[in-house]
Amino acid sequence: MPGINQQILIAAIVGVVVGWLIGYLPEDASLREGTLYASAMVGGVFISLLKMVLVPLIFASITVGVANLQAHRQVHRVWVSTMIYFISTLALASLLALAVTNYFEPGKGMSLSLFADAMNEFEGKQLTLPEFFLHFITTLFQNPFAAFANGSVLAVVVFALFLGVALVMGGESYRTIRQFFQEALDLMLRIIGWIMYLAPLGIMALLIKLVAEQDAALFTTMLTFIALIFGITLFHGAVVLPGILYAFTRRSPLWLWRGSKEALVTAFATSSSTATMPITLRCVQDNLGVRRDVAGFVIPLGTTVNMDGTVLYEAAAALFVANLVGIELNLAQQLVVFFMAMIASVGAPGIPSAGMVTMVMVLQAVGLPAEAIAILLPVDRLLDTIRTSVNVEGDIVGSLVVEKIVNDAEARGQG
Repeated sequence: MPGINQQILIAAIVGVVVGWLIGYLPEDASLREGTLYASAMVGGVFISLLKMVLVPLIFASITVGVANLQAHRQVHRVWVSTMIYFISTLALASLLALAVTNYFEPGKGMSLSLFADAMNEFEGKQLTLPEFFLHFITTLFQNPFAAFANGSVLAVVVFALFLGVALVMGGESYRTIRQFFQEALDLMLRIIGWIMYLAPLGIMALLIKLVAEQDAALFTTMLTFIALIFGITLFHGAVVLPGILYAFTRRSPLWLWRGSKEALVTAFATSSSTATMPITLRCVQDNLGVRRDVAGFVIPLGTTVNMDGTVLYEAAAALFVANLVGIELNLAQQLVVFFMAMIASVGAPGIPSAGMVTMVMVLQAVGLPAEAIAILLPVDRLLDTIRTSVNVEGDIVGSLVVEKIVNDAEARGQG
């Protein structure tokens, strides 16, 4: 039986073909009406299931991701240097994606009827820049139970960060609570595994409705978006990350790629930084000469929280969806996308289904329709190959930069 990625690809092809055929039927044809009704129902159930697990998954994953830093707090200099590097490269990736996507504006001028309801609801809530910023700040801090009930993702994220930091500061006193959240995260992943059985059917249903009600211009727009993501990701991996490496270590990009090619190729082939991690560790230690204690901290942590390729993809995808819907996100709203794309990578489990849920999280943070994953998911596997390679490259560069910082500090007698 084909894997979930192959099932989604097959379902997407079937959905496009059926939607294309249905689109030729008269609007009052019973077959057309019945097919679109069934597609709307199945697709709606799939989206509702994703929304159902969104808040508990994000809450548990971020809490666990931050709390797990507790085990490493004794390596203070390595920890601080690593986190500064991770935050900086994630911010650069998100900023790059937003800047380039704003310049090229993929999807601009499109109007997808599938998202008409979401567009009308969004337009009714448009605020000026100062009003939106004030509203954004005040919604960050809410009663957590009210935030859970209302699906206020930003407030849930903030509370999870506070809770994770409190667990770090409490140390072993809160070991039982940390174990509880770890088990809660495992439970959410099990439920998502069940939902993924419906993913091919849900994506097929959403695409049937989308294609039947949309002209062929959408497919040209998708090709433009795919090319844009490849271009941004390659630029980050070939220019930004090697540039950071050279600035700190004076090592050339060719030296980096020669020493890490095995890990990068494996990441490209598997689309899993988690599965690639043992090879990444071997390349970093044996080929690039990074100390075992530094590599053993930076690489596993980076596999969990440092995902440059994923961050730039989700930030660009959010703007792409906004263009498709016909919404122009103002500066404050794009700042929300900037930060939410970064936060979505913190503690997010390295499985395709969890990545799909974090994409929903970024979209919903600024009121964009979750149904947009019907467009994004069929091409996600293709784009995942290159962004996973960049994720792994970011971890490798991070280990080299952190080692340089630590070695310089030790040489100055500050270690």
